This record gives sequence, C-alpha cells and structure tokens, in this order.
Amino acid sequence: MTKTASTSFGRLRTAGVALFATAALAAAPAAAEYPERDIQMIIPFGAGGGSDTLARTIAEVIAELDLLPVNILPENRPGGSGAVGYSTVAKETADPYFIATVSVSFFTTPLLGGSPVSYRDFTPLASIAQSPYIMVAPAAAGYETLDDLKTAGRLTTGTVGVVSDAALLAKLTSNALGVQIDAIPFDGEGEVLAALLGGHVNVGYMNPSEAMSQIQAGTLRPLAISSAERSPAFPDVPTFLELGHDQIVHTQLRGLVMPAGVPAEVVTYWEGILQQVATSDAWKTKYIDRFHDIPDFTDAAGFAEAIATTNARYETLMKELGIIE
Repeated sequence: MTKTASTSFGRLRTAGVALFATAALAAAPAAAEYPERDIQMIIPFGAGGGSDTLARTIAEVIAELDLLPVNILPENRPGGSGAVGYSTVAKETADPYFIATVSVSFFTTPLLGGSPVSYRDFTPLASIAQSPYIMVAPAAAGYETLDDLKTAGRLTTGTVGVVSDAALLAKLTSNALGVQIDAIPFDGEGEVLAALLGGHVNVGYMNPSEAMSQIQAGTLRPLAISSAERSPAFPDVPTFLELGHDQIVHTQLRGLVMPAGVPAEVVTYWEGILQQVATSDAWKTKYIDRFHDIPDFTDAAGFAEAIATTNARYETLMKELGIIE
C-alpha cells in the first residue's frame, strides 16, 4: 500500500463530504421512495462478539439520531466462519434492503475456499471507523522502542488461528526489521494475552480496547501502532509509518456493504447516513470512546479501495505461509 493510498482511508475525504449534501439533494427525487421497508442487517457471527457489537451499535445510533424512516433489523446468521451470513447478503443481488459489516473473515474465508462469495460480490457503502493494532512487549522484557527488537535473533507472537491480523503484522514487521517473528496459534485472545504477560511469547499485536488497561497498568509497553496516523486514544505511541516502515499500515475496517448491483443513488443515500453516524456524539460515546478506535469516515470509492488492498494483503500472506497456492 502506498502512503497516499493508506492515508486516504485514515482521514475524512473532505471534498467528498462536501459533495455528499449536493449529491444527496440531486438524487432525492430518484431515491424519494427508498427506503420503503425495514432494512435487514445480517450479522455473520454469534451474539456478543465484536461484529455483533459493531452492527448493533450502528443500528442503535441510526435509530437514536432518527436518520431512517424505517427500522434496521439486526439478525445473527453464524456459521462457516462468516460464510453463511455473507452468502445470505450476497445472494440478494441489487437488493438495497440487505446490509452487513465487514470483518477479517470477510476476506480470509473466501481466500481459504470456505465461501462461495468474496468481496467482489458486495457494494461498499462507507467506512465509519478503523481499529488499529498496537504492537506491545512485556515491560519486563526491556524493549523500549521498536528498534530494540533488532537485537533479538528471533521472536514470537501470539495469534488466534493461523490466518489473522496478528500473523499478517508479524510477517510485515519481520520483513521491515530483518528479525524473524514467528506467529504461534492460540484458541482465543485471552490465551494470547496470558502467554504475553507470562513471557511465553515476546511481542503482541492488540486491539486498542485490549491493550489500554495493560498499558495503563504498566505491564505492557507499546512500541508502535499500525494506523496511518497516531490514535487519539494513544497520542504518545508512534506509528510504524513515522518510524520509517511505510509498508506497515494495516487496520481492521469498520464499515458497511450491500449486495452487488444496488443503485448508485442508494449508495449516495447511505454515504450521507453513515457520514452523520461517524461524526455524531452518539457514535463517539457508544463506540469510539468505548473501544478506543480511530474515528474515520471514508466514502464508497475510498472504502472499495481499502477493501481491495486489504484482500490483496491477506492473499499475499496466505501464499507466503503456504496456506494457499
């Protein structure tokens, strides 16, 4: 990813936002009858997880701000590492009454051959936040900066499953620093954290909400963050980018997609809705401040670019690891 491309989905597209109001007005006659009925929000995972929380929070904020004349109806459709839920949405080609959020499995399950649909079967609407990863080391290990890791001959990190953002970032960091970082699979995030705190793995790549309490307690030391710009929640943590590693810019995308082929005026309509969500106090309180994510509104074109780039990164990683050909 180039610096320009990575920055494009780390900032508001100012010019695009300015055009949304004009575009929405222009499209109003064509979209006047939309939406006529409730929107089905398909959640491809079980209740209580990160994807479930994200989807239901978006629906809650939209309702609280009274942005739609109809209801959003969240429905969990777990199974097949996201394949069941995403297939449910994708098969409704051109139907603007089905919607879903993206996740890591949105990319990895199709690449593994576990889903009949891929990102190409969806229409990106917009992203509203991004969740970076903070590279941390146990405070007792004595690593003060990212460059200190260069003194180690070999390091380990923990990952949930073989294909994950932690595994991807470990590979990118290995390439950048010239130090081998092996990703060790664990069954859950709790086990990864326990291994990190116990000194059984050397470094970790953690979501902001996971890392915050440990950093504040002084048990983990942050070395770098994977976003294009510093996080407001961690203003003292440098980005990999500013440390000279422009190839390490990777965040978990938080945005919405519809089936392929929905009308352009529907995309414009939802860009306007999601821009209002992303810039609202309700979204900041209910999601950004709660999970320490980075506020980010990116229009449909920018979100589509970010999705394609992210998919290419996972595909490259999986080929390098020998998981796919």
